[in-house]
This record gives sequence, structure tokens and C-alpha cells, in this order.
Amino acid sequence: VARNSILLVDDEAGIRKSLGAVLSEEGFKVTTARTGEECLRLLEKKIFELILLDIWLPGINGLETLETIRKRKVDAAVVMISGHATIETAVKATRLGAFDFIEKPLSIERTLVVVKNGLENKRLQDENRTLKSRLGEHYKIIGQSIPIKALRQQLAIAAPTDGRVLIYGESGTGKELVAHALHHQSLRNAAPFVEVNCAAIPDELIESELFGHVKGAFTGATANKVGKLEKADGGTLFLDEVGDMTLKTQSKVLRALETQRFEPVGAQSTVSVDVRVIAATNKNLDQEMQRGNFREDLFYRLNVIPFYVPPLRERTEDIPVLAEFFIGDFSRHYGRPPKDLSEEAVALLTAYSWPGNVRELKNLAERLVIMTPARRIEARHLPAGLLKTNGPGEDPVETRSLSEARMAFDRDYILKKLEENRGNISRTAETLGIERSHLHRKLKSLKITVSRGSVRTQ
Repeated sequence: VARNSILLVDDEAGIRKSLGAVLSEEGFKVTTARTGEECLRLLEKKIFELILLDIWLPGINGLETLETIRKRKVDAAVVMISGHATIETAVKATRLGAFDFIEKPLSIERTLVVVKNGLENKRLQDENRTLKSRLGEHYKIIGQSIPIKALRQQLAIAAPTDGRVLIYGESGTGKELVAHALHHQSLRNAAPFVEVNCAAIPDELIESELFGHVKGAFTGATANKVGKLEKADGGTLFLDEVGDMTLKTQSKVLRALETQRFEPVGAQSTVSVDVRVIAATNKNLDQEMQRGNFREDLFYRLNVIPFYVPPLRERTEDIPVLAEFFIGDFSRHYGRPPKDLSEEAVALLTAYSWPGNVRELKNLAERLVIMTPARRIEARHLPAGLLKTNGPGEDPVETRSLSEARMAFDRDYILKKLEENRGNISRTAETLGIERSHLHRKLKSLKITVSRGSVRTQ
């Protein structure tokens, strides 16, 4: 699209000539059209940043032309021109997406201000779209393993709803990333995403952090404070490590979830909000409920849509992909030349058990980018801990190839899902997020036989 390009549509030759000349003198690239039909033909061939469109045109009028422009999803700011517009006409034009309205006889000063504002507004919208697109890349769930494909499928289904989500997973698996992705793909993505780390806030301050407080509510409350729940109004509240909340706070959170209303600490009045809640935990909440540490009613409120983020050792085929991604990302960040991994290094990374999960792999990638001068990362560049065996009864790293590690994981994971679904192929394929035919091929390659619900391995 040509910068400062304007399409001027008016049936009066005098307006096209005089206004076109003024706009050209101001540095705009002006194309003119006499009718709505001519305007639409020009839009098929050329892209404009802004359209000045007269309402009263021969043939199809300006409003009908504007409606067609919007139906065709033409990405241009539209300013309507009229000699005798009614309020009803102005309202209709605004509803159809017109940026502004100018009346004849045209004031040159007013017209130039509206044109410049329209172009600036369009550029801000373009920039906003670009930033949102980049943000989407930032919150992308990386990996091609079966559990990650299934997770992405769940995300696509759950994100556009307001259903509460409880994300389970060990520390470092990427629960916060999943929460961000849910918000980014939701209908609330233009509103705030507000995070509360329930494990990092002292018990005596968490209520104030969540609900806010009024001045004088407690010692040290020298001013009113807006809580995280109110800050998330219209958007998403992410309760990270929700299993660490005290029972007292859990009770207040439950009430707020049920009514979407709460009282700031020390306040006499309630505050109403519209918030979607996403929670995450690395604890076994069933055990926490049995021990009396977590309210059962709150659990059922939060656990509407459960998500499970697998540990890295359960998605070993994603390790090379993640390692390459992080190494590339940190290389760009630190202005270093791109690096690649040797096959031996990849095999070692894949065979390691990763107790710290994706966070540990990301930290290692940053260390390798900073500390390895060579363009190729070899096994000798990796920490000594990665050369050890994974644990009692497991194969030593040296004897386990990358393809063997991937196959072992796929085999174990699919067997587990087949068992959960009692050997039902269709349900298992749906759970895994793959086609039934794809699962059949996978079973054949892994030498797994399923007959009448019975699963056998060779």
C-alpha cells in the first residue's frame, strides 16, 4: 500500500479538482472517482490508506458503497462527505465503519485535520494488528508430540469460551504460557491479563493483593489500592499456584467466582466485575482436599475445563525442537551468530530426564549461547549432569539413540491412553488429537495390536 494514498469519490468535478489539488499540495497521493461503481472497480486494482466518500452519488450511493467496501474487507479508513446529512445518516455511516464525517461546503482546515487523523488511526490499527500477531508467536505452544498436539486442540476449543480452566503440571512445564495462550486466543484478548502468584505473596497480603483495600484498612494501608481482580475486569485473572492459597482466602475467592462481586479489605461496599478465571497448580489437589488444605467446592468451581501440561520427559520428541527454538531465540537476543546442535548433543538432551522441565532446558539454551564460542554445539559443551544415567533401572544415555527415545515415549504414551479408553480406537484418537487412520499407522509402526478392546504388544 502506497503511504498517504487517498481515493476521493465525488460526483462534482469541481470538488474532485479543487480538493484533489489541495491534498496533492499537502503531499498526499490522490486518485479520484465519480461514482460508487468506479470506486469499487479501483479498489479491486489498487490499495488505498484512506477513502473520502460522498454520500450522494449517482447509481449506488455512498452508504451502499461503504457497505460493499466493508463486506469486501477493504483495509482503509473511510471519511464520509455530505452536503445535507441527517443525524440518522451519520449514525448509519458510523455503524458501517466510517471513521468520520465532513460536511459541504468543505472547510480545508477541517478536511485536512480529519484526513490526517484518519490516516494516523489506520496506522495505529495496523501497528496494533502487527503487535498482536507477534504476541501470538510469543505465546505459541511449541512441539509436535502427541500430548502437545492434543493440548493445542484443547486450547483452540476452550479459548473462545468463558469456561474456567484449571491447568495441572509440574514446575517449569509451561503452565503460565498455556494461560497466556488461552487469553490471547479468547474473545477477551483486548482486555487485561492479570497474574497473581499465590505462592509468592505472604498470607497476610494475598487478600489485599486480590481484592484491594481501602485507606486505613490495616497498618500500612496509607492509600486505597485496586486489587488484581478489579484490574482484570473484562479480561482474564490467572491464579498461579492456586493450591498455595489459605483456606480463608479460598473462601473469599469462591464467593467472588460465584457472584462476580467482592469487597475490598476494609470496605463497606461491594465491587462488581466481569472476569474469566484461569488457575494453575503443581500440586495434587485431590490429595490436598483429602488433607483438608483445599476446599472441595472451590476445586469444582475452578476445574470446569482441566488442562494437563506434560513434563518434558513425557514429550521427548519435542526436546530437539524446543532446544533449537530457544538457541535461535537467545542467539538473536544476544546478537550472536546462529548455532546448531550435533546429533550426539541432541541424543544426550533427549535422553536426559529434565527434572526442571522446559524452564531448565530454556536456561541451558541461554547458557550454551553465551558460553559456547563455536557455531556447532557438541556433546562436550553440555553440562556433566547430562552425561549421567536417568535413574535406577533406566538405560544409560550413551546407549539410547534419539529415534529410540522418541519411539519409547510414543509407545508408552499411546498404551497409557488406550488403557484409559479401554482399547477404543476412536476415543483414543480423539484424546490424542489425531485422526483415527493416523493412530492405526502409529500402532502398526509401534507393533501394538488392538482387537475387541484387548491391547497386545510384540
